[in-house]
Amino acid sequence: MATHRVEVFQAKANDDQMNLNLDLVDERRDHAQLSNASYQQRVARYYNSCVKHRAFQVGDLVLHKVMLATRKPSDGSLGPTWEGPYRVIKVVHLGTYRLRDLKGTNLPHPWNAEHLRKYYQ
Repeated sequence: MATHRVEVFQAKANDDQMNLNLDLVDERRDHAQLSNASYQQRVARYYNSCVKHRAFQVGDLVLHKVMLATRKPSDGSLGPTWEGPYRVIKVVHLGTYRLRDLKGTNLPHPWNAEHLRKYYQ
């Protein structure tokens, strides 16, 4: 039993439509790229509007977040979430800082501003 699709199939018309679609494939690709770029700009604009930018100067006092790897197991869930204060001694890159504790020992690695907060005395 033949289906409707098989009964109305025309090879010439099918070839013409395939050639037309091949001609339009570049235009469809360009349209998809523009749509994707527009979407990415909207997402970036929304993300940037929600981000709180933190910038610290050399000499500022900051607290750094206690990470899971550095947390003392004996503290449990009621342990401190911030340690410090530490002094910013160098701006390595935008948003990356080297810290020193108040006793004068430098921390071994730089800290991202995402894991720092200003310390108010």
